[in-house]
Amino acid sequence: MKPLASCPRAVLANVRGVLTDIDETITSAGHLTAEAYGALEALKKAGLLVVPVTGRPAGWCDHIARFWPVDAVVGENGAFWMWHDRKLGKLRTRWIQSDAERADGRRRLEAVLADVLREVPGAGVASDQPYRLADLAIDFCEDVPPLPRPEVERIVAIFRRHGAEAKISSIHVNGWFGRYDKLTTTRAMMGELFGVRLDGAREAYVFAGDSPNDSPMFGFFPNGVGMANVRDFADAMAHLPGWITAARSGAGFVELVRALIKARQS
Repeated sequence: MKPLASCPRAVLANVRGVLTDIDETITSAGHLTAEAYGALEALKKAGLLVVPVTGRPAGWCDHIARFWPVDAVVGENGAFWMWHDRKLGKLRTRWIQSDAERADGRRRLEAVLADVLREVPGAGVASDQPYRLADLAIDFCEDVPPLPRPEVERIVAIFRRHGAEAKISSIHVNGWFGRYDKLTTTRAMMGELFGVRLDGAREAYVFAGDSPNDSPMFGFFPNGVGMANVRDFADAMAHLPGWITAARSGAGFVELVRALIKARQS
């Protein structure tokens, strides 16, 4: 990981869009600062495509797609994407799985949850679970006392024991049944919604993130940018970002946006 400050101006000036995680990438200690939200607005005003790619639930993504300065949002680690169709004046959702597949997955996740709560004392159901439609989020530090890394990894193992996918974010372990993740859905969305074939344009898009569930994105985008706090999980990630900010979390995101806009202006 090289310091973002050393990234060539030409590389930054070539960027056409920013795909970004939310928790501890845009937010800081669980809060969305005015500066970080303003950075999203600045990206839009500069003419860049802006798409959050998050593990957060459908209920949150409805709000984000409607009210944030973004072009779309990928939610629940790739279960869907949402966008507000300005021409029709309505929110639209593209699901990766059918209604029947999601219903079956939720039923099977009940057994996973029972095992997690029995085998990992201190783990809890994420407070945003009522707003989820495809996955199960287990809280290991957001609203519960932080669990040691081995306990977090035990939660992942329980999901996988049941045949589910499992990814660690900065606050939750998210699990689901289905062969998709942030990267597979982002590639589909960019093609279907924006007409962009990412395989031939990956250098023109930045992905910003901070945790293990962002690893596939970092492996795909050569100009991935990690917030400084990505170092907290670096030993658990198969792929690391090419660049890293000096600041952590939302302050790092602001640092990235300022660098992108400065490069375009110069």
